[in-house]
Amino acid sequence: MDFDVTKGVLGDRYTRAQGARQVTLIQSEHLGAIASHLGRAQALPGDLRRNVVTQGINLLALKDKRFRIGTAVLQTTGDCHPCSRMEEILGIGGYNAVRGLGGITARVIESGAAKLGDEILVHCGD
Repeated sequence: MDFDVTKGVLGDRYTRAQGARQVTLIQSEHLGAIASHLGRAQALPGDLRRNVVTQGINLLALKDKRFRIGTAVLQTTGDCHPCSRMEEILGIGGYNAVRGLGGITARVIESGAAKLGDEILVHCGD
């Protein structure tokens, strides 16, 4: 996956110029919780319109921080709240199932690439 300062996630259908929501991240653990709330076997990141799925890290701990994934540096910009399409995509109760479990939004500070298994590290550089 390639991240670009001017476009966000390259190849994403919602590629956008600089802004607060260039990248969306969600914890894999929350996908299971959302599916459980809905009585489904699974909830897919694409259904939730998220770019990056993490495991074993509390994304909310990255509030107001810069972090590195692979060679890219991102800055957390806020919580990723569910949109009104969650009812349409996930069915009745979809919006409420995602509330508080939707992950975070970020913007790209330094372009770079990430691959499956790369760690998320709090960035200490300027």
